[in-house]
Amino acid sequence: MNMRNVLFAVGDYVAGGATGAATAVAVRTVIGPDVDLALAMLLGMVVGMVVHLPIGLILSPVLGMFHVMVPGTLIGMYGGMLFAMRDVMQQGQPAQAVEVGVVFGVLVTAGVHLYDRTLTGGAPAPSDSGGA
Repeated sequence: MNMRNVLFAVGDYVAGGATGAATAVAVRTVIGPDVDLALAMLLGMVVGMVVHLPIGLILSPVLGMFHVMVPGTLIGMYGGMLFAMRDVMQQGQPAQAVEVGVVFGVLVTAGVHLYDRTLTGGAPAPSDSGGA
């Protein structure tokens, strides 16, 4: 594995962690403990999808559309729902919400990488071979 691939992998995980943290903060800002659980989950999903879009669009030219948008969509949608559900049921410290968001983002990114590797058998994509 060359240095370029390592930097791209690190960038993917940083992007996932940043998306998770931003989603957790945004959801925590919008959702309070007095919101109905079902409504909070729906709002959390919407907030997560809105938050991940600018992050994904900014980072896609650098890291690639697949590596940013696929995990970002899952982090935004499911993370938003889960973070909203947590915020309705228990209010922890804001720093704890950010930590959970980062961990969730990194885990989802790892899951997407593992799924991609399983589907492709670890073979590089056609655009990865050859060239500078």
